[in-house]
This record gives sequence, C-alpha cells and structure tokens, in this order.
Amino acid sequence: MSNKEFKNYRLYYNFLNSLAKDLTRHYYKKLNKPFKVINKSRGKGYDPVTKADRAFEKFIRFKIKKKFPTHEIIGEEFGHKKTKSDFTWVIDPIDGTRSFIVGNPTWSNLIGLNYKGNPVVGLANFPKLNKYYYNTSKNNSYVVENGKKRKLSVNKKATFKNIKVAGAFHGWLSLKKQSRIPRVLKLMQFPCFDALSYAHFCEGKIDAVLQCQNKIWDLHALIPIISAAGGVASTWNNKDAKYAGNVLFSANKTIHTKILKLLKPAL
Repeated sequence: MSNKEFKNYRLYYNFLNSLAKDLTRHYYKKLNKPFKVINKSRGKGYDPVTKADRAFEKFIRFKIKKKFPTHEIIGEEFGHKKTKSDFTWVIDPIDGTRSFIVGNPTWSNLIGLNYKGNPVVGLANFPKLNKYYYNTSKNNSYVVENGKKRKLSVNKKATFKNIKVAGAFHGWLSLKKQSRIPRVLKLMQFPCFDALSYAHFCEGKIDAVLQCQNKIWDLHALIPIISAAGGVASTWNNKDAKYAGNVLFSANKTIHTKILKLLKPAL
C-alpha cells in the first residue's frame, strides 16, 4: 500500500490540529447565527445546504491553499481543484447538515488527506461539542476534548454476542431488501448520529457502524482515524471503504466477517 511511502505525518496532523481550533473559532465568530436552507436536489428529493456549509468549505480551502498551494482539493460544495500533485484533500464542510439545520450538535467538519488515492490523515471536528478527532500516524489516533488529549481505541473486548451496532440506511435500502436481512435489523439497536457514530466507534462505545450511500467526503477523513484506532472497514461487498457507498466498520475481523455475511442478501 502506498501509505508506506507516506512518512511526513507531523506536518499534516499539526496542520489539522490547528485547523480544528480555527474552524471552531470561525463558527462561533461568523456562522453561529440564523441561516436559510436551500434544497440542492433538482428532483423530488431533499438535499439541504446552508450558507454555513459553503462558508466553511471556502474557509477550509483557503487554509489548505495557503499552506499547500500545489495540492488537489475535492469538496462537497465546490467540486474538484485538479493539479498534478500526489496529495488530495477531501472536504465535507458540514457532515450532518440536517442535524445542523435542526440544532443537533452532532454535525462536524470532515477534512481528509489522500496520498496517491489512499486516505492517510484525517480530522473530524465537532464545534458544538468542543472536541475533535485526528490521527498522527497509521497506528495512533486521538480525541481532544475540552483541551485534553486522549488516545483512541476500538473496543478490543467486543464479541458478536455482546455487539453494539449503530446503523442508518438513509432511505436508500428498500423495504424488500431490508426484509432479507432481519438479523442485521435486530442488531441495529443504537442510534446513528452522523460522523459522531464513527467517532464513538473509535472510542470503543460502539462496536460496529453500517451505513448506505456514503460519498467519499463522508468517509475519507474518518478512515485513517478509524484504522489507527484498530477498526476494520470495507464496503458491504468487501471492497476498500475508500470507494464509499454502503460501508461497514467493525471492531475486529471476526465481527466484520459475520456482519458482511448477514448483509449479503441485501446486495
């Protein structure tokens, strides 16, 4: 894996560590005020965006361009800035826009760095919760909460018998397909709170998270954090999670294999 060629973690995690604080300050100084909701969907669906989504992405792009002017950038709101660099930043300015709209504090800023197409460093910043998650290598990730840093680890004692599963289909999995995976539905006993569920997974509070129809900006910041905390990740058809879509994150390979088998009828 090309991650082996990627060595300069310090430069990038220091940047993300500072960016997390800048983003939270930016929110409370500029964006914590009434806003208008716009539906981006051109069809009958509902795909909301706010001025805050766009303002956050502009702010993040400005910070990246200033520090790493040659790098590529992919953002949910403003598309792909192409260059010849091996480095690509992937941005979800507000992951959980619906939560943001109704006042739930579970929304976050997700910023990930890819090297030669592979997620290597990530940040999940939660301004309303005053905490953020990031990795400093392929083996170490941390949460900083109220200024205190704590190392992350998935629940190493998790077994399939006592598993805690959070999941959401986001309206994409038909009732017919859901009827084919009754054991999975029974396992999904815990709520799914946007990227915060993945953060809780990294803290060992949840043992598996499954979701449908993720985009790359929903996941690329989270993948290196989760991997460094010991998590196992893939799509439902056992491809690399970096390809997004329907994904599963588990505390260990045994649990992961069993849930993938249960999900197979829904493919």
